[in-house]
Amino acid sequence: MAKVKVFHDRVGNTLVVWFGEPQDEYEVEETGDEVILMKDKDGRVIGFEKLNFVNDNSDTTQVNFETITVN
Repeated sequence: MAKVKVFHDRVGNTLVVWFGEPQDEYEVEETGDEVILMKDKDGRVIGFEKLNFVNDNSDTTQVNFETITVN
């Protein structure tokens, strides 16, 4: 089973999503769309950070995931 870690920083207005282990972060890449990709030493994306993320519902942050299988 895959684990996903989601962190919403309401003060900094960021949303961070990890689908790999944060301690494996080796480098980051800015996409230019206010998204930063975190990569491991093999260049695989293991998480991302969305800058300027504002949630209109201050009580909860709902995140929906969809899995896609590629053959």
